[in-house]
Amino acid sequence: MKAAVLVFPGSNCDRDLKVALEAVGAEVTMVWHKESALPDGVDLVGVPGGFSYGDYLRCGAIAANSPICAELKRHVDRGGYALGICNGFQILTETRILPGALIRNAGLKYICKHVPLNVQTSDSIFTQGYNAGAMVSIPIAHHDGNYQADAALRADLEQADRIAFTYEHNPNGSAGDIAGVLSANRRVLGMMPHPERAADAGHGGTEGAALFTGIAGALVAA
Repeated sequence: MKAAVLVFPGSNCDRDLKVALEAVGAEVTMVWHKESALPDGVDLVGVPGGFSYGDYLRCGAIAANSPICAELKRHVDRGGYALGICNGFQILTETRILPGALIRNAGLKYICKHVPLNVQTSDSIFTQGYNAGAMVSIPIAHHDGNYQADAALRADLEQADRIAFTYEHNPNGSAGDIAGVLSANRRVLGMMPHPERAADAGHGGTEGAALFTGIAGALVAA
């Protein structure tokens, strides 16, 4: 399995994501935001957390217009897989790869803690390592993690089984308690919590590891 992790000015979870992917056997290449092409044969593109471009304008808005994001869109349009975490989720919504928008937390404060998540579906390579209905503890670290989608979009996401995770106790005001959503073809996941920070026992928890083993199991088999 070959993966690429995008790197923007202000990314700070790029190496964490690289380590989590390498732990399940991926060959990972770091790709700078000014590049206009992904490495040949890439299966998965990881869009990491952090503060791309210092979160100026809107979180993820400037990064979404960087050269590498044009190639990210082409990769996704070809049926490639992508995983956006935290700021990466914001970038995926700003590129319109995923629907909805992420705005300032309802409490107007940065939140950094472990939170319980409900796994809403196991029908994706990202969530197949979990049982639907299970609860897992994954850390969050964000100031603009309030996912917004109108009633019609939420109904569409629910009907299509595209809500991957919800918060057990909503920390940020997200509509429908949504913590992560899938693309229509189920090959792209955006989520605010950080599974890469819960993939090693040394970090205080391993309940994010199943996400990465699920990805590897599916893409290696393919």
